[in-house]
Amino acid sequence: MDRSWIQLKNRLHVDYREGVIKFLEFTFAHIEPGSKILCPCLRCNNCYRKSREEVDAHLLVFGIVRSYTRWVHHGEEFEYDSDSDDDNGIEGQQGEEDVEDDDMQEMINDIATGIYGDTWQGFDSTSQGPGGVHESEETFVALLREARQQLYPGCEKFSRLSFIVKLLHIKIMNNWTNKSFNMLLELLKEALPDSETLPGSYAEAKKLIHDLGLGYIKIHACEFDCALFWKEHKDLDNCPKCQTSRWNFKGSKKIPKKVLRCFPLKPMLQRLFVNKNIAEDMRWHKKKRVDEINVSRHPADSPLWKDFDEKHKSFAEDPCNVRVGLASDGFNPFGNMSNAYSIWPVIVTPYNLPPWRCMKDPFLFLSMHIPGPKSPSSDIHVFLQPLVDELNELWEVGIKTHDAFSKENFQLHAALIGTINDFPALGMLSGWSTKGKFACPICMGDTTSHWLANGKKHCYMGHRRFLPMNHKWRDMEDKFDGQKDFRDRVKVLSGEEIFDQLASIQCGTWKAPWKEKEKL
Repeated sequence: MDRSWIQLKNRLHVDYREGVIKFLEFTFAHIEPGSKILCPCLRCNNCYRKSREEVDAHLLVFGIVRSYTRWVHHGEEFEYDSDSDDDNGIEGQQGEEDVEDDDMQEMINDIATGIYGDTWQGFDSTSQGPGGVHESEETFVALLREARQQLYPGCEKFSRLSFIVKLLHIKIMNNWTNKSFNMLLELLKEALPDSETLPGSYAEAKKLIHDLGLGYIKIHACEFDCALFWKEHKDLDNCPKCQTSRWNFKGSKKIPKKVLRCFPLKPMLQRLFVNKNIAEDMRWHKKKRVDEINVSRHPADSPLWKDFDEKHKSFAEDPCNVRVGLASDGFNPFGNMSNAYSIWPVIVTPYNLPPWRCMKDPFLFLSMHIPGPKSPSSDIHVFLQPLVDELNELWEVGIKTHDAFSKENFQLHAALIGTINDFPALGMLSGWSTKGKFACPICMGDTTSHWLANGKKHCYMGHRRFLPMNHKWRDMEDKFDGQKDFRDRVKVLSGEEIFDQLASIQCGTWKAPWKEKEKL
């Protein structure tokens, strides 16, 4: 369906009126008669449900949101492709398996282009080796060879790479053990012709995924969360703080006691600009977002975002620079609450994308996996060091990235603008205790708390101070703590004031962790 009418400014134009009619016919063909739909006009912006007549009137009076070209709220699939050959009844000359292999090769070329930009020349299938590519690009050349190599002579349905990727996907989705996967590979090698090209083990198959940029980095940690064996400590055998051994010994084999798994953030952000459509959507917050006063539909509408742009204008000038949010919480991976175990994934989300993509699964990036069996508690900053270093580098230096939309290279920068956590995790990440007498991170030292002698805990009763001065609850005594409350609301500290407070804190004496363990 032609959607050029969406960009028309003249809402009395014949093409605009015909486009609205076709839009309404398309939408109401998928729902029951008399139902209401989300109105995509500039005033409602897919937030309020209206009848067909009301939507028609709103689109005529206020106009449609010009960035709403994929009608995901009105019956259209999320990854709709209007240029598909199926629309013309053409199935193509290639079979489904050939298209699959072409997609695998295209994916590898996209990843390599995202890393190397215009210098990536691909791989010429008529040549025996990389034609003029740099040594650092040979990994992707080898992957392209794998994508073109048959699983066995005469196999046209799968290439070696596509078959291995499918096997690994099935393994992950069904929680196969490494041992069962190795046994399956042995069976398949016996069943297939002698000239098959399957890997001999799970470790060999996993190496291909790592070469695609989907691997992770292992960093050993002290079992008491004192420090990471990283950077200047990477060659130590004992913790630099508590002197606890880094290893468990199984015969002559050394096994690390605790391992932090980090997924580099920079290549994940680079891959956002590999796809032309996603690269265009990364500019949505500045190029297509409807900015209305006192209306909040996206993180870009928040005062925090606008204040950040005002303070860092050089960063805000380039719409491709990424604002990210961070979320973390602990959970039990075994699904059995009788088995006490807590691991902490750290999720990073790019907020440049439009609302219909911003919080979808493909754009929730797992940046690290903090191991258990216990919560890192106040020592979470130890495990966050690699991510903090990477974010600092992305802020100060950036990374060279190829933009598939503009077909140019640019220096990608990123900034962390907020975190999302529950209250206990907030205390761990912020450094402010969310328990005890001064638990409120807003009131801080002015928190009104009462100790319950029988309950053996604090309760907090001073929230009436945030109500308007003429509110009836301020005058109530018997309904609250027996007192009237006409105090002014607490002044919220700025970032600079909080930073000054943190700089003035004197750290207490470090306590050996094994002494606490002995008490347990």
